Amino acid sequence: MMQRHRVVVIGAGFGGLFAIKALKNADVDITLINGTAYHLFQPLLYQVATGILSQGEIAPPIREVLKRQKNVDVRLGWASKIDVDKKIVSVDGPGIDYEVPYDTLIVAAGAAQSYFGNDGFAEYAPGMKNIDDALELRARIFGAFEIADLQTDPADIDRWLTFVVVGAGPTGTEMAGQIAELAHRNLPGQYKHIDPRRARIILVDALPAVLNTFGDHLSTRALRQLHLLGVEVELNTRVVGMDATGIEVETERGHERIPSMTKVWAAGVAAPPLARKLAEAAGAKTDRAGRIFVEPDLTVPGHPEIFALGDMMNLNDEKGQQLPGVAQVAIQGGKYAAAAIKDRLAGKPAGKPFKYFDKGSLATISRFSAVASVGKLRLDGLTAWLIWVAVHLFYLVGFKNRVTAVLHWAVSFLGRGRSERVATVQQAFGRLAIHSWGDPFERTRESAEATSLTEKN
Repeated sequence: MMQRHRVVVIGAGFGGLFAIKALKNADVDITLINGTAYHLFQPLLYQVATGILSQGEIAPPIREVLKRQKNVDVRLGWASKIDVDKKIVSVDGPGIDYEVPYDTLIVAAGAAQSYFGNDGFAEYAPGMKNIDDALELRARIFGAFEIADLQTDPADIDRWLTFVVVGAGPTGTEMAGQIAELAHRNLPGQYKHIDPRRARIILVDALPAVLNTFGDHLSTRALRQLHLLGVEVELNTRVVGMDATGIEVETERGHERIPSMTKVWAAGVAAPPLARKLAEAAGAKTDRAGRIFVEPDLTVPGHPEIFALGDMMNLNDEKGQQLPGVAQVAIQGGKYAAAAIKDRLAGKPAGKPFKYFDKGSLATISRFSAVASVGKLRLDGLTAWLIWVAVHLFYLVGFKNRVTAVLHWAVSFLGRGRSERVATVQQAFGRLAIHSWGDPFERTRESAEATSLTEKN
């Protein structure tokens, strides 16, 4: 029996998942390698962090999503090396290493948080790239109000009730808006010793505008709405230092320190380390953020059997503008790669270069208020917010997830509650503990190997 064409997909984000679904009826065997057992709807992570949605509503199990697709083998693990000559992917699994051979490789491993060379900031200001980040932030945000309620020194109360969000792009703006809603609308009346409305929410960015890519009109509208929510916006402000109790910034006024126990980093993204490893193995070039410069058909130069998608790639559109790291680029790239694979298997000539269709940009500021840039349309307020709701419901994977999301949005936006306020010590400090003590699976494996070696000797 002749072996079917082997397609290996690294990453179960938008690019990888849509590529796999587009290959559902193709005569191929697909192996999906992903570091988690779930697909993450990353644009809504901030709602997990602020108690609106549960993690399960934005992170459905991959096996459940693909259970009806019989040509997929889902494998848990992190791709650590790609041998482009032997066409083999080396994978670090939980307690076990393994290899997966391929005929065609789709690399869509997403993006990592960038601290612009200040990686030590991560300990004090978690990013917003995965479920662990969101749960840690949720524990820190809600925990800050609880601890503030116990303080007797006014300076300590102020420090616990000061929240600093670094980065005024969509994620940072949405995060700052939701923390403001928590403090000014959801939590008042629930504490005996503090007034949550005293909380300071400070949004910091080195650029001169919030939502810089949305244009002057929407940027100004968003800034006005943030001010109405009580968010202090500090633009042209660069973060130069950070510790457990505060953040150091350089502003137009000079050097300042903001006392704050809760910081959120939403300022930058970079390609994951796998991108550089692939580029080195394939002899390809990368940009300063580690993204691979790809051919117009999304393949790695010199290796037409390897596609790089989404946040991992650097490619300009027909106007010479670099494609943004947004979900639609990854989704359309995944579909394009799948179509190219099917054409190759059918013996058809190469198709047209990848062309990104920009469906617009959306960002929420608060309940019933958002901004939307769709083609030449520039919308804000309730109309933009309704578009935001419809788009996000459409891309949420699974009917159950859509229903529960609507119910939780009703509780949070129509009422004054937050459906997901559980915050634990494990959520707040688990990441730091793992960082200090190392990977438990790796320690278990090393201990087992040492015991086996001792027994043999």
